[in-house]
Amino acid sequence: MFERNDPRRNAAWQAAQQWRARANQAPRGPLGGLKLILTWLLFGLLLIVGTVLGLFFLLLGWAMLPFVRYRMKKRLEQIRAEQAKDAGGGYHYRETHYRETHYRGNPGSGEHELLEGDYEVRDDERRP
Repeated sequence: MFERNDPRRNAAWQAAQQWRARANQAPRGPLGGLKLILTWLLFGLLLIVGTVLGLFFLLLGWAMLPFVRYRMKKRLEQIRAEQAKDAGGGYHYRETHYRETHYRGNPGSGEHELLEGDYEVRDDERRP
């Protein structure tokens, strides 16, 4: 029926023919063209609005960067001050502070108790 190199056997050619057939079935007349123009205008308007909103939020983010940087800098200074105050206290102060801030007012909320001290692991063979 078709020759080996016939373009009608090509999938892209067949898809183009289907598009052409659908385009020919589209409603013609003054309203069909008007609908097409209005659809393209609406699509273009949505693209413009989306671009403007994207640029607005980008500029808003850039404007907020100094404020966020300032807050993070203050928080870092606070953490450094706590660590400097805790220089001699070791691990206990940080763990107590963590428990107080994260488990405040929630008794029995899954708080893990801290066991402090020196521990030695013994083998079962050494036990009498």
